[in-house]
Amino acid sequence: MEITVDNIKCGGCAGSITKKLTATFGTDKINVNIEKGIININLDNSKKDELSKVLLDLGYPEIDSVHGFDSAKAKAKSFVSCAIGKMDQ
Repeated sequence: MEITVDNIKCGGCAGSITKKLTATFGTDKINVNIEKGIININLDNSKKDELSKVLLDLGYPEIDSVHGFDSAKAKAKSFVSCAIGKMDQ
């Protein structure tokens, strides 16, 4: 499954996303394209809503899914996730 999200800026972001998705879905077949904001994960399409929620909770909402204050909240969460990802490297 492929999903395009906002707020991916660096390897710290990718690390946090990969770690959380691996723990949540039990797969290590995850590829994060930082430049394009695309995440590829080996998941059944029936799990798309759950995947979107996990990513939103990390601060990486699906493109055009949040606006206004919710977008600002997502950006703030992504900074925290990114920092944690950088510390885990």
